[in-house]
Amino acid sequence: MSQRLSVIVGLILLLVQPVAIQAHTITVAWRDKPPHQYLENGKEKGVLLELAHKVFADAGLSTRFVEEPAKRIWQNFANKTPNYCSFGWYKIPERESLVQFSEVMYRDPPHTLLVASPAMEIVSKHKHLKSLLNDTRLTLALVDGVSYGEQLDQLLVTSKNKILHVTASPMIMVRMINANRASMLFIDREDWHYLHSKEPALQQVHQVDLDGMPAGLDRYIVCSKDVEPEVMTKINHALVKLVAPVKPVK
Repeated sequence: MSQRLSVIVGLILLLVQPVAIQAHTITVAWRDKPPHQYLENGKEKGVLLELAHKVFADAGLSTRFVEEPAKRIWQNFANKTPNYCSFGWYKIPERESLVQFSEVMYRDPPHTLLVASPAMEIVSKHKHLKSLLNDTRLTLALVDGVSYGEQLDQLLVTSKNKILHVTASPMIMVRMINANRASMLFIDREDWHYLHSKEPALQQVHQVDLDGMPAGLDRYIVCSKDVEPEVMTKINHALVKLVAPVKPVK
């Protein structure tokens, strides 16, 4: 009888074990944003995506990496999706009620401005960012569901530009400017250098730097509130060990 009971208990443990492992597996969601994170021929690439894999592996955590749009990622956090993390995000007040932030993962250079050729005459008359954002003749394309950093977000709230909200990858956004579907957009300068190298036909796009552009910001790993403090500690220890060699992409 005891032998039979042992067999039954063993079978139960075999059935329960995969469920337990799955329950502790962290989903790591990432948005397409070359050169930091992207797919090339079906393979995950990019300095932040590679670093994220190393951080979670060094922390000894079971993970499942998935590509998702930025808006969906933050909807998942708002919906309290369990065991859910993402990376490469700015720390802004409205996010702190939704997620836990890690130690610093990466530091950006300042944003730059991309301008469509037909808008250059107007844009060139502005020397300061605040002046540019007060020009009602210009259409500013913004990625829906993302932050440009607290300082720039605050400036955008009072902007008198026509605002075009778009849910699209950086490359699609740049092509919109090239086709004059909007006057201008803000972009990470690393993104622009990468995209321009991949698509040199973008001849109707001009990079402009203005006074008043906020300094580059830090990016973080973020996790749902249910992720245990011990897990966040492991992530932070791994970041401290691995993040120092990371340099901005040229």
